[in-house]
Amino acid sequence: QAQLVESGGGLVQPGGSLRLSCQASGSIASINDMGWYRQAPGEQRELVARISSRGSTNYADSVKGRFTISRDNGKKAVYLQMNTLRPEDTAVYYCNADILLRSFVRNSYWGQGTQVTVSS
Repeated sequence: QAQLVESGGGLVQPGGSLRLSCQASGSIASINDMGWYRQAPGEQRELVARISSRGSTNYADSVKGRFTISRDNGKKAVYLQMNTLRPEDTAVYYCNADILLRSFVRNSYWGQGTQVTVSS
């Protein structure tokens, strides 16, 4: 099995910055794509950004130029640097990873979520 644990959420004023971190652990052979999703109250979960094992990235149009996704393969971690935050960025942010276990089972894993609130 594998687990993902997020950290770094909180309350920030509009225009501020936050950095989210997600750490994978468990019986992991390799990690393919990793990403961040978010879900606001009453809304569906949506993609924020994804990054491949080789570092290719893609972003939701709403965050392009403001958010940056990165990863550290050695640490089995993915990060989301969020700048120029807006009230509409308020949501629970979830980490996701496509993981191959040492048992050769491949699954998509989710973290428990971390709350980001942008408000004055």
